[in-house]
Amino acid sequence: MALRTAGSVLVVFLWSVAAVLEQNGWSVTYTTHSICTLKVSSVELSCSYTYPSWYNVIKTFWFTKVYPMDNYVSVSDDLDYKGRVTYRSDKKNVHTLKITDLRESDSATYKFRFITDQTGGRYFGDPGVTLSVTDLQVKVTTTWWSTALTCSTTCTLTDNPNPTYIWYRNSKIVQEDSSPSYSVYINTDDSFYCAVKGINSPAVSVGGHSYFHVTYTHQSICTLKGSSVDISCSYTYPSGHRVSETNWYTKGKLDEAPQILSPGYGGRVEYLRNMQSDSTLRITDLKEEDSAEYKFRVITDQTNWEPTFPGTTLTVTGLQVKVTPPTVTEGQKVTLTCSTTCTLSDNPNPTYIWYKNGHVTNQSNSLFLNPVSSEDAGRYSCAVEGHEVLHSPEETLTVRYGPKNSSVSVSPSGKIVEGSTVTLTCSSDANPPVDKYTWYKKNVTSPKASGQSYNITNISSEDSGEYYCEARNKITSKNSTALMIMVAGKQTSVMTAVVGIIVVVLVLILCLSGLMWFRKKSSKSTSDTRDTADDGQGDSSPVYDNISGMAMTPTATQTAATVDQDDVYYASVHFSRSKNQEVPLYSTVQLPQPQKQDEDVQYAAVKFNRPSAATQPAAAQSAEEDPSVIYSQGSQQTQNQEALNTTNPEPRRPEHNKPRTKKT
Repeated sequence: MALRTAGSVLVVFLWSVAAVLEQNGWSVTYTTHSICTLKVSSVELSCSYTYPSWYNVIKTFWFTKVYPMDNYVSVSDDLDYKGRVTYRSDKKNVHTLKITDLRESDSATYKFRFITDQTGGRYFGDPGVTLSVTDLQVKVTTTWWSTALTCSTTCTLTDNPNPTYIWYRNSKIVQEDSSPSYSVYINTDDSFYCAVKGINSPAVSVGGHSYFHVTYTHQSICTLKGSSVDISCSYTYPSGHRVSETNWYTKGKLDEAPQILSPGYGGRVEYLRNMQSDSTLRITDLKEEDSAEYKFRVITDQTNWEPTFPGTTLTVTGLQVKVTPPTVTEGQKVTLTCSTTCTLSDNPNPTYIWYKNGHVTNQSNSLFLNPVSSEDAGRYSCAVEGHEVLHSPEETLTVRYGPKNSSVSVSPSGKIVEGSTVTLTCSSDANPPVDKYTWYKKNVTSPKASGQSYNITNISSEDSGEYYCEARNKITSKNSTALMIMVAGKQTSVMTAVVGIIVVVLVLILCLSGLMWFRKKSSKSTSDTRDTADDGQGDSSPVYDNISGMAMTPTATQTAATVDQDDVYYASVHFSRSKNQEVPLYSTVQLPQPQKQDEDVQYAAVKFNRPSAATQPAAAQSAEEDPSVIYSQGSQQTQNQEALNTTNPEPRRPEHNKPRTKKT
């Protein structure tokens, strides 16, 4: 009694807590609280939920099992449901659980739970949804005049409380009625079974004998193109028969059975069989044209038997990328979805791997790009995790954007001089491409030109400044960075200037050389003429002076020294006087330093070309009358010579005529 009272208190307490939570904004509302459905069929369980607005839901799931420490196991993670569960939700807080290929073991109470981002923000709804999975059964009732067959279930089907029952006799339809009963009035060894919405009951034999029957493992299969599939069944046959052959065929025609091994399936089909109870058809490298209904037949030593009820329907699907919206502009959001034409049987809630330009970029059910940028443009494809080699066809994501990276280039590059032609070119990245270019000069309001290139001919210093372009497409416009243009004055090239200077220098050198040669020749001609004239006048004035630096010695000694010398050098200096010259010019001969006796003795011979007597001054005439008078300066002369030089002024060397030195 005490335990019963405690249990009642606990129930009231839990109900009170649930009521309080619901009043505070926490609730889960189920669409229905119980469902009865047939084995191998599918079912959907739905609910809606609420929670306080300041919470954010981060996880939702359905569960049937709870382990210690509040360990709630999601149905999608339960190995008993692997490959048969799909979650679906929408923005109105409605969540749906779908289970396919139902089994009797799936019968349980399913509850929904959600978790928020705050501590303690977890909730699940009671009482949940009770699912009952039932099989069709044929009950046999025999009387003395007939046998009554009844098709029954353990519960009333929720989605079809008044179904249509189809009765088969040896796999051939004999009755289709809303009544679940069928009567047999004769004793027979034939087999009977019933069906509701394509789902068959096990077969029975009225006579108590075994019978022909086949049970397919799956009513339908959806799988990926390029993958492999196993289609299997189990079967029975009457005792006394011996199975000689089993076949899988398509399209319900027996004569097509051999086509499964035809060249269209060449190398892709394999039978995994047990001749006594089951058979499996394996197809590899699936193609979309392999989609069909596959059936099984048995051939014994007494008969050929094939069922008339549906077999296993195979659907081969490819992957497809869908871009929403199909056209997107930079800054907007875009969603890429990977989809199939049917729910994959072995992976109803797959994880997709995304590829961009052939490289893995993400791993999620959908790819959200918000905001999208021009760098996101490219070729996208997807694959199912576990089947990474089976890519979808690529879908191109095109992102529209305004001009970017606008810049100006100049041709020719380098220094710009007046009078030349300059071309400015504007380049920009945009999608759609730039359809209009406009050129501007900084601090100038009006545009200078339009077009991608701007030609400036006969450029001048007034054209110097900063230039930029405006690039415009259907999205927007963008100005480029400014480019400084500096125009220099006209200049001849360095090579031309160098060549000109060299030519001028060469011309000057030639002119000077010619002038010097001409003056030298004229001087020589005049000197020779005057020497001849002087000789004709009996001039004996040339005097030879020994400038060897030796002291004056007696004549005999000097003569002997002269004989000992190998070479004697004399300097002959000629002075040409103009007729108007009144003062005679004197030559100063600078003697070398003293020499040893064995060195060469050099003499200086000085000749004076004197003017005629009519124009000659008196002093000159007096000097001419005395041929012994000569003016010379030496560094080491006798006292008589020093006295002579003292009494006479030092003659100066004429600047217009260089002395000639010759060997005599």
